[in-house]
Amino acid sequence: MASSSSGASASNTNDILSVNPYESHPSLKPIEAEVLWEYAKLAHHVKSLAQKTRELHEEPDQTMLPRLRVLEKKMGLVLTLFKASVWGVINEQPVPEGYYNASNDATIQPH
Repeated sequence: MASSSSGASASNTNDILSVNPYESHPSLKPIEAEVLWEYAKLAHHVKSLAQKTRELHEEPDQTMLPRLRVLEKKMGLVLTLFKASVWGVINEQPVPEGYYNASNDATIQPH
């Protein structure tokens, strides 16, 4: 019995995407019927998105996890290369005058 009601529900949701149920309503103007139909289709898509999001939350996609691990490793490599390039740019900067004193002490001395 549950399967017949879910089958009827599935056919109703598919019908909402192809047939405007508000089209022949006597109290609605044609533009109002079209707007209500667009809202009904939007509601169907939002429910579908919520259901798929819930499914992903409950059981993560097993094919996505390995791909995300590869992406994580690549991002780690990019971060390391970025830090190295910033370090290289900093090292290429000229040393300011008076930075070193006679003893080659690299601490900045007050004047």
